[in-house]
Amino acid sequence: MPDAPEALADAPADNPARPARRRGVAVVAVLVVTALLAGTGLAWWLWPDPVVAATDLGPAGDLRAHDPALVVGDEGEPWYVFNTGDVRQGLGAPQIRRSLDEGRTWEYVGTVWDASTRPDWAYEAVPGVQNFWAPEVLEHDGTWYLYYSASTFGSNRSAIGLTTNTTLDPDDPDYAWVDQGLVWASEPGETDYNAIDPGVLVDDDGRGWMAFGSFWGGLQLVELDFPSGKPVDPGAEPVTLASRTGAPNPIEAPYLVHRDGWYYLFFSRDFCCQGTDSTYNVAVGRSRAVTGPYVDRAGKDLVDDGGEQLLTTTGDMVGPGGQSVSDGVLAFHWYDAAQGGEITLGLRELAWDDDGWPVATTREEQAAD
Repeated sequence: MPDAPEALADAPADNPARPARRRGVAVVAVLVVTALLAGTGLAWWLWPDPVVAATDLGPAGDLRAHDPALVVGDEGEPWYVFNTGDVRQGLGAPQIRRSLDEGRTWEYVGTVWDASTRPDWAYEAVPGVQNFWAPEVLEHDGTWYLYYSASTFGSNRSAIGLTTNTTLDPDDPDYAWVDQGLVWASEPGETDYNAIDPGVLVDDDGRGWMAFGSFWGGLQLVELDFPSGKPVDPGAEPVTLASRTGAPNPIEAPYLVHRDGWYYLFFSRDFCCQGTDSTYNVAVGRSRAVTGPYVDRAGKDLVDDGGEQLLTTTGDMVGPGGQSVSDGVLAFHWYDAAQGGEITLGLRELAWDDDGWPVATTREEQAAD
């Protein structure tokens, strides 16, 4: 909702023959009354509260990014997106896209590894793996940590791996990804969760946490050690953060954000990867402790199928999900119904309401709802 004078100035004239001077008098009269009532505290009802809405950044260029992990650069520095690999490029390694104009235009700049640097251990741990999914990227004490998922569809024989670098700039002479091996794994018949879709947070005390999970037993959390980026206790039992009710438990892609004393758990629900038939959507819950319990706005625990919906299919934007957050910007993928279901990168600057909940819908989407 625009400010009061702007709203009046933009309002269409219901009678084109009405003299402009009289319209101006009416505007002045309303503003005078508003000013007089402001002193009594009675002016609030004249203008509704401003709409709390996200800003769509409208990215362009090469946007074919599935499960984007966004890195918003410092002022004047590039932005990066790391996303699920394509079997036709770089042996299915996570792909890299870069923007030199603060997220407006994107270009493909390669993959994280090639035949000479691929993580051979992952192919042994997960037979049949073809491409690597849903990476996560963060910086800690001058080192960049990239977590990636090795799995195959329909199986929880999965593994999360780690590779590190001192820079994200592929043109830097020091640019080199060094694989650090296995972080966490799941096995059919041994674990009731699926070790993919990592989302990593380092809290204010310097403790690391990795959320992960897809279907099976829901979203899990383990503690990480830094600088290794590996689990504090490889034998620990993960903490369950969120789950749906009933099989096949369609929940995945957890992402943790710490803001104003709250830990926010962003996640995707329902079914991805079916083009314009996808039912994916993004939801969120929050907790005062990183280990939970996480609840939605109504107070429903996420382990009991709670979740505050953030984004869902709207118009040509079908199945938004696979999200990450960097510096207040939400990255996600969606299927463009106007382009035959082509996978597309979405970027939105989140808004936050007075109760501290994130808002990812735009003014236009809210008006059409």
